[in-house]
Amino acid sequence: MWGERVALAYLTACGWAIEAHRFRFGRHDVDLIARQGSLVAFVEVKTRGSRSCGAPVEAVSWRKRRAIGWVAERWRVRYGRRQDRYRFDLLAVCVGADRAVVVEHVPDAWRLER
Repeated sequence: MWGERVALAYLTACGWAIEAHRFRFGRHDVDLIARQGSLVAFVEVKTRGSRSCGAPVEAVSWRKRRAIGWVAERWRVRYGRRQDRYRFDLLAVCVGADRAVVVEHVPDAWRLER
């Protein structure tokens, strides 16, 4: 998807290494898994044609958060490192009225309840 490619380029430009793109486990996936040192971010990408659709974080329901968390745990078990720290980020890619692309990164957008 176009928005995911924009998000990938944005994160790379910000110094993140991309560990996985569309990491799938079963029928669920995580859009991007990015790393900066020992910090691993499981990133959900939301692409919007305008900013009038509401806040992108509102578009990630509790079901989607739970599914991302489930896949993230599988990734952590397979590929995680002992010293890693984890968080869930949201990256919104919006196209403005002037056709300019605006990227909004929300670090630590949510936490899973245990």
